[in-house]
Amino acid sequence: MHRFKQSLQFFKPNSSIINSYICFSRQSHLENAGPMATLLKTRSVIRFTGPETVKFLQGLVTNDVRRLEDPQADDRTTLATSNVPFVSVPPVYAALLTPQGRFLYDMFLYRPPRADEKLDRTGSGPGPDSGELELFADVDASELDELLQTLKKYRLRSKVEIENVADDFSCWQRFGQDLAQKSSEEPDAASLGWGGGFDRSGQSSSQGNNRGWLWYRDPRLDCLGFRGIFPSNTTPPLVEADKETNEENYLLWRLEKGVAEGSAEIPKGEAVPLEYNLAGLNGISFDKGCYVGQELIARTHHRGVIRKRLLPLKFVTDSGKEVEQKVAPRSEVIDASSEKKAGTVTTALGSRGLGLLRLDEAFKGSLTVRGLDDVKVQAIKPEWWPAEWLSDQQEETAAA
Repeated sequence: MHRFKQSLQFFKPNSSIINSYICFSRQSHLENAGPMATLLKTRSVIRFTGPETVKFLQGLVTNDVRRLEDPQADDRTTLATSNVPFVSVPPVYAALLTPQGRFLYDMFLYRPPRADEKLDRTGSGPGPDSGELELFADVDASELDELLQTLKKYRLRSKVEIENVADDFSCWQRFGQDLAQKSSEEPDAASLGWGGGFDRSGQSSSQGNNRGWLWYRDPRLDCLGFRGIFPSNTTPPLVEADKETNEENYLLWRLEKGVAEGSAEIPKGEAVPLEYNLAGLNGISFDKGCYVGQELIARTHHRGVIRKRLLPLKFVTDSGKEVEQKVAPRSEVIDASSEKKAGTVTTALGSRGLGLLRLDEAFKGSLTVRGLDDVKVQAIKPEWWPAEWLSDQQEETAAA
C-alpha cells in the first residue's frame, strides 16, 4: 500500500487539492458538505494475534482494551443481517506513551466479529469458534516501522504475534455534515456492514470472507463520522465514486472540530495527552489500572488543572478576510498588546489550523503570529468541549 511520504509540516497541495480546498472554502469550510469518504493514506494497519493479546495491550496503552475481549452488553452493537442478528464490538481509541507520560503514538483498535458471533453458512446460527483472538490497529503510517519495533521491545515473552499488514488492509473515513447529524440522531446506526442493510452484509458475515468488514462510528466523537479497516483490494461499502474525496478534506474537517491525529499533529515525545484533549476524545481510561506513562496522566487528571489545551484556529486579516497558506507549524501565537506568548501553532492548512494555547490567553481578541503582524489568530471553542474545561470568565470570552 502506498504510504504517506510527506509530513504535514511540508505538505504542498497540488492543483486539484487547491481547487478542492477553494470549493470547500466557499461552503464555509465543509460546514454544508454532505457525506464523503476518503482513503487514509496517512494510516497503516497492524494485526495482533495470540492468547495474551489483550493482556499485552492492556499494560501498554491508555484505554481499556478489555472491552474488546469481553464487552459489556451496552458496548455491543447488534446488526440484523438476513433477519438474524450478529454482534459487533465498537473500536477503542488509545495512545501509547513514554514512561514519562508523553505522547508517542495513537491507534484505533478493532476486533473483527469472532466466528461464534458470526452466522454460519446457512444463516441460521453461529459458526465455529477458532478460539484465537485477533485485533487490528489503525496506526500512523509515518511511524509504522518504529511503532512495530517499540511494540516488539515491550512484548518480551508475551504470547502475542505482531504483524505488519499494511499491504493487505487500508483505513477509511466517512464524514460530512449530514452524516455527522445522522450518526448522532440515530444510535442504531453505530455500525454499517457491507451493502448498507441488505443481504450482502449478512452473506459476508456468515461466510467469513474478505467482505465481512464494517463501518464503525468514530470512537472519539460522533461529529467525526464513521471509520473502518477494509481489504486493500476492495472499495468499502457505501463509498460512491462521486463521494470519494482527498484526505486533506478530512484533515480540514478535523481541524474545524479541534481534533489532532497522528504524530505529525501530536508531537511525539513532547505532547501531554490531556492538553491534546485525549480524555475528551474517549482515548483515556482513568480506572483501568497501570500502563506505561500512567502516573503523570493520573496525577494531572486528579489535580484538575490543565492550563493549556489544543484549539481550532482561524487565520485572518484585520478586516476578517481569511489568510491562505501563510502560517507554518511551530509558529508562535502571541498577544499583540503585551508581546506575551499565548501558545504555538501545531498544524496549519490554508486559513485553518490547530494550536496549543494557554486558556487564560486563548480567547483574547489581540492574538497574532510572531513575525506576521498582518495575521490575526482567532481561537474557537469546539462545540463538543465539556463546560468544565473553561472557567466562567473564559466561557464568556470564548462566546463573545
